[in-house]
Amino acid sequence: MNSDKSCLIHTFSHYIPIAGDDEGFLAELERDERQFARGDHIYRRGDDIECLHVVRSGWLYSYADLDDGRRQIFRIHQPGDVLGFPDIAARRATVHLVSAAAAVVCPFPRRALRTAFARSPNVAALLFTLALRDQVILTDTVRLLGRMTARERLAFLVLDHLARRRIACGNSETSEIQMPLTQAEIGDHLGLSNVHVSRALGRLEKDGLLERLAGVIRVRDETALSRLASFEDRYDQIDTRWLTPQM
Repeated sequence: MNSDKSCLIHTFSHYIPIAGDDEGFLAELERDERQFARGDHIYRRGDDIECLHVVRSGWLYSYADLDDGRRQIFRIHQPGDVLGFPDIAARRATVHLVSAAAAVVCPFPRRALRTAFARSPNVAALLFTLALRDQVILTDTVRLLGRMTARERLAFLVLDHLARRRIACGNSETSEIQMPLTQAEIGDHLGLSNVHVSRALGRLEKDGLLERLAGVIRVRDETALSRLASFEDRYDQIDTRWLTPQM
């Protein structure tokens, strides 16, 4: 991916042709940039937020603290993601958003969505479609947390981020993902202890399904890993036939 190109244009172009006014509108959403170091909060639960955010680079995650000090990480965010749709119906942020690695985030006001619906109906329709796709992914997450073993959860996590990485880098053949998350953060996302995360990763590596390098996970047997996790790629293809009569 060309680093000078809008990350949002790159991601949206995977699904529909983006040109002309639509391209200009998406580029405008990434006009303002804010840089964050690992551990920086973009916002906290209860904050007034008037903006949505595009992830231009880096990893972030949204989470909530429990009363006893534990933490639940709901969603991990990567380049091309648009953050904040669930909070559109709320006056204040419903979760914390923190950077999991050095990140660049582009805020844009909620009212820009009105412009999208009026000026760029295809962009608005795709934003709507991607937000609904995330609801399907939430269903997958409920199944993962409620019924899967530690090995299955780790396999699912790796494949989920590999699918997203392939779109972000424009390479459907890549088998590697960066993994800036600590084992504690992975555990807080998957509902596992550090010990269970370590054991599950070690077992997957011993079975020849993946290997761990310095900050990188390489998938060695994607077919077996997908079978283990009952994984279905929700990212590569979505149904866009309804967006315009020409599609």
